[in-house]
Amino acid sequence: MLTKRLIACFDVINGRVTKAKQFQENIDIESAITLAKKLYNEQIDEIIFYDITASSEKRKIDLQIVKEVAEHVLVPFTVGGGIRSLNDMYDVLKAGAEKISIDSMAVRNPNIIKEGAKAFGSQCIVLSTQVKRVPKTDSIPSGYEIAIDGARLFTGMDAVEWAKRGEELGAGEICVNSIDQDGTHMGFDLEITKAISSAVNVPIIASGGAGNIRHIADVFGQAEASAAIISSLLYSPYLENKTVQEIKTELLDHDVHIRPWINQDDNQV
Repeated sequence: MLTKRLIACFDVINGRVTKAKQFQENIDIESAITLAKKLYNEQIDEIIFYDITASSEKRKIDLQIVKEVAEHVLVPFTVGGGIRSLNDMYDVLKAGAEKISIDSMAVRNPNIIKEGAKAFGSQCIVLSTQVKRVPKTDSIPSGYEIAIDGARLFTGMDAVEWAKRGEELGAGEICVNSIDQDGTHMGFDLEITKAISSAVNVPIIASGGAGNIRHIADVFGQAEASAAIISSLLYSPYLENKTVQEIKTELLDHDVHIRPWINQDDNQV
């Protein structure tokens, strides 16, 4: 059985991590470099870095910040925001990323998924999706619609069908970002996470809604996610924050198959 992964997601503006609720009203948290070093030392499994204003500002990703964060972490590091071409992907990988996240540009130009997978391998390409619950229609049978541009533009695309197409084009992993649950601390959207994990054969990252340990255990057990973004538990201004060690210990107590925290002082679990 593969171990489940805990991921810290950095929504970055001008080199600083922010936190939002339902993709709005971002609150400044800390320097991305400082926070990356802290969570790496706490043994976070992975880090995802989104330059969240790059696409809307029609600019390239801030490669200098990517480089500086990459210098301080030796865990899988995914980077997204403002990536429009193979050259942009190459620049991000050269700056230290191991995986590339594409979202809005993939909707506008789905072929970029195929091109990226062919050039760098499917394991490098993460399709990030912004999904929102809507009334079911013939065109949106799952009841979840894809949005882009920081949930400001709705596409009329069905979330499950888009995930399936993304896999067919070569995405090696899919991140399901729930707009409804984002920043609410009320739990992940288990319905859409389960629907997508059942429809594809690539790992699913659940995002949006983690507020306690039970929420994480449920998205792993009930929705069959391979990884969960747990940013709010780590550094939300609205919750009592936990360390990675505390989260991993509690998940092990819930019988979640996760990589244990290792005491670096005596090299014992």
